[in-house]
Amino acid sequence: LASSLDQIGVFTHSVEDSALLLQVIEGKDSKDATSVELPETTIAELLRLENINGLKIGLPKEYFIDGMDHEVGSRLHEAVQLLESHGAEVIEISLPHTEYALATYYILQPSEASSNLERYDGIRYGHRSNGKTLTDTYKKTRGAGFGAEVKRRIMLGTFTLSAGYYDAYYKKALAVRALIRRDFDEAFKKVDVIITPTSPCVAWPIGEKFDDPLAMYLADIFTVSLNLAGLPGISIPCGMAHGLPVGLQIVGKAFDEASLFRVGSFFQSITDWHTHAPASFES
Repeated sequence: LASSLDQIGVFTHSVEDSALLLQVIEGKDSKDATSVELPETTIAELLRLENINGLKIGLPKEYFIDGMDHEVGSRLHEAVQLLESHGAEVIEISLPHTEYALATYYILQPSEASSNLERYDGIRYGHRSNGKTLTDTYKKTRGAGFGAEVKRRIMLGTFTLSAGYYDAYYKKALAVRALIRRDFDEAFKKVDVIITPTSPCVAWPIGEKFDDPLAMYLADIFTVSLNLAGLPGISIPCGMAHGLPVGLQIVGKAFDEASLFRVGSFFQSITDWHTHAPASFES
């Protein structure tokens, strides 16, 4: 896992494809100080789960909020009931600091963005716009090379890391992050995996919320906790709502991607939602 709050995210057609990719990229990289040595695994080991009898699934009560789309919530509950009918034990858990996750993430992540992206000055690598002076080159390069959302996060991160605001925002966000991680640690003492919605709504049309970044940020409410806690997660289709796929998110313990693949693979063996496409994409 990377140290950054924005961990690697990949899109595949099946759980097996994700397992294949993980087998290639996991483990120690001599040129990456944030990587760790892991025991070698095989695809068969990652996907081997003939039944889920006795599997303990945690359902965090804080994730099934009033503002969630009704159809999305229904598909999630149907998926959980299906797993329960195949032998899983469903346990209600609490992640009490979930309500602070979104605010915490959007303090810490922009701070990382501000720090990490200051290297892109057009001098050493990447895009370069020629200016009349060195400073002018910096400004033009960063102005042309970064999109509106990236610039927004750089500005926010620079603000929270600046003198006079570091203790008030960044330092407090780190303390809340520790509490969020502790919530998950306590939950995993009782359950093997945690299941949540991926998003409180289905995908919106491209560009619909481009001018409303806050609305876009709110859609991240169920996924940012994993980034804060340093946990692996996988999202798989579990039904359709309003003609669009609904994502079921499976969360595992740190470095326990194997459990995600096993549960996800089992779910795909008893359903075919991963083979469905929105009507507009069907040929």
